[in-house]
Amino acid sequence: MSDTRILKIESLEAKVASENLDILTGVDLEIAKGEVHAIMGPNGSGKSTLAKVLAGHPGYEITAGKVLFRGQDLLELDAHERSLAGVFLAFQYPAEIPGVSIANFLRTALQAHLADEEELDIFDFSDMLTERMSMLEMDVSFAERHVNDGFSGGEKKRNEILQMAVLRPTLAIMDETDSGLDIDALKIVANGVNKLTEEDPEMSILLITHYQRMLNYIEPDFVHVMVAGRLVRSGGSEIALELEQDGYKNWKTLKRVSPSDGAGIPKTA
Repeated sequence: MSDTRILKIESLEAKVASENLDILTGVDLEIAKGEVHAIMGPNGSGKSTLAKVLAGHPGYEITAGKVLFRGQDLLELDAHERSLAGVFLAFQYPAEIPGVSIANFLRTALQAHLADEEELDIFDFSDMLTERMSMLEMDVSFAERHVNDGFSGGEKKRNEILQMAVLRPTLAIMDETDSGLDIDALKIVANGVNKLTEEDPEMSILLITHYQRMLNYIEPDFVHVMVAGRLVRSGGSEIALELEQDGYKNWKTLKRVSPSDGAGIPKTA
């Protein structure tokens, strides 16, 4: 396991930096190369906070625990360095950047991932971008639109998948990518993700979602339940089906406490 593990989270605790508000209260998780992990949980359980903390969002303060990414201390890296190391976050609400075309945005991002002395050839990039968009069944004219400016929810999420296809991260964190998508848009986005993992079997995915429906199209290797800031159960796809049927009623009495405050949340199964 140690030679294939790319992410190891140990007893991670975090709070909102501007407030004395604990959000993560002892998260433990390991992800190996090529694995797809899904985290489900009710609103306010800490799912999106975990995604942002892993990506290096400055709005959160780490109060305990550690995170190793390919053996490196991820928490010592700033957000830009984490991206260069191979961590990608697909946002729940992607920002709009009027005046900047998708093609220019992606070319700048890809250039930043190359060695300092390596210059990205504009014609090679154009050919590569066309090939990536073709693989994702996207019209090439999409690349000339301004980043997320006036995009529908589905278009914003497809743009995130295109970024993944161009940057080819080691670990892609997808924060509620299914949010706001109708069934047709959901299928298109899921199909894009599946094509990327088929192309690169070593790419790992951490998929954060409220609903089981996303997992009908992206099959996870593991499903975890997050409640009150930590993972309280882990298993296979059967967990998602149980949650779809029963909801989170069995977990609603759990309170958000740090491990140092004592028990209150069962350990991950």
